[in-house]
Amino acid sequence: MAKTSWRPGTMIYPLPAVLVTCGANPEEWNMLTVAWTGTICSDPAMCYISVRPERHSYPIIKDRMEFTINLTTASMAKATDWAGVRSGKDFDKWKETGLTPIPGEKVASPTIEESPLSIECRVKSIVALGSHDMFVAEVLNVRADERFIDPATGRFSLEKSGLMAYSHGHYYELGNLIGKFGFSVQKKK
Repeated sequence: MAKTSWRPGTMIYPLPAVLVTCGANPEEWNMLTVAWTGTICSDPAMCYISVRPERHSYPIIKDRMEFTINLTTASMAKATDWAGVRSGKDFDKWKETGLTPIPGEKVASPTIEESPLSIECRVKSIVALGSHDMFVAEVLNVRADERFIDPATGRFSLEKSGLMAYSHGHYYELGNLIGKFGFSVQKKK
C-alpha cells in the first residue's frame, strides 16, 4: 500500500467528542466541546483535556481547577456541535442546547443528565503545549446512566448508548463490535 506525506495537524483519529462542563455555581456553569481528551493513567485514574487559552471556559477551569468530562451520543450530536461553535460568553449554552445540568457529586462543576457517562475531575497540573494547554486531572468520580447497567450482571454496557466520535471535522456514531480485548489469543472452546 502506498502512503503519502500529509499535514502535521492530521494526526490520530477518531477522537471522542466530549462535552466538558465547568464552573463553581449555576450562574457560572458552562460547557465546551473538546476532542483532545483521553485516559493517561489507570492507577490512580487520570485523564486530560486540552483547551485553547482563548476559550471562555479556559479561565473557569484554570481558576476552579476542576471540570467534568461528559461522553456524548448520536442523539447529542447537534448540542455537542453547537456548544463547540458558540461561546458561553455570548450564549447560555444550557438553554440553547436543551441539555440538563446536574450538580456534581465530588466537584462543583455539573454533569450532563443526557450523557451516558460523566467523569468528575480535579486538575493536578497544567502543561502549556502551544495552541492548547493540557489540563492533567485525577478522576474523583464517575457517574453512569443506569439505563446502560445490566441488572443481571451489573455490567455497564456503554456500547449500547450510541457513543459519538470526531474525525477530521465530522461526527460519527460508533458501530459494530469486531472483537474484545484479548480475542486474538483466546483459546477456542
